[in-house]
Amino acid sequence: MTDTETSTITIPEHLHGYTGVAFGGYVAGVLAARAAAKDVRVDFRRPVPTGQPVRIAATPDGGCALTDGEHLLAAAVPVPAPDAAPTPTASVPHPPAGGGVPEPPSWAEAVAAAEAYRAAPPDGQSDCFGCGLDRTPATGLRQHCGAVPGRELVATAWIPGHELGSVDGLLPSELLWGALDCPGNAVGRLLDGRPAGAVTAALSARLLRPVRTGERLISYSWMLSSAERKYGAGTAVATAEGELCATAEALWVVPRPAG
Repeated sequence: MTDTETSTITIPEHLHGYTGVAFGGYVAGVLAARAAAKDVRVDFRRPVPTGQPVRIAATPDGGCALTDGEHLLAAAVPVPAPDAAPTPTASVPHPPAGGGVPEPPSWAEAVAAAEAYRAAPPDGQSDCFGCGLDRTPATGLRQHCGAVPGRELVATAWIPGHELGSVDGLLPSELLWGALDCPGNAVGRLLDGRPAGAVTAALSARLLRPVRTGERLISYSWMLSSAERKYGAGTAVATAEGELCATAEALWVVPRPAG
């Protein structure tokens, strides 16, 4: 996409996070795929609606912007590529931003964490494409992240439904970006005491390998920072055997109380 190219897309209603608002991880993945740079950060400025045409236009810096024709909704901004792909390190409660990725929990630990979440979920959106309990493997990502005992992590075991894949059986990149979104909400709620309603303000990700539908995967998240209405979260997706597939860092914001 050059700096003169513009296209229009409409995000289907079923790809929502909060009702009527497009799922942030999916939107970020769409913008990342359209950007000329491999490594990007997506900043959200306004809610992206579902069911309404929105415009994607390339920007001179190699990124792209999403607008409703009047307002900027989100923008993908190129960021410097890391010197090397991140590798797991020994588990630490709060790894520094840009540092190593904690070692993933085992498949059994991730299964147990997901079951604990489903047994006693926090209040909030039940139909989110990323983490909604009402979703099936065919209609959502089911990022049901519960706390991992003895670790400063939340995690879930998940197997992407074949219905979510492309014709070659791979999970589309925008859905892998999506799997890196909701775990950050869960870690804020379960480990940092954040209320329902937090939104993704920025998300940057690095995809390390393709993943296939039907593959056993572990999504997990950890705190990076916490201050007032904002907090930072790291997220990763790994195979059941512990191979990293993708990593991300996100900034989450809790809306101001009404009134």
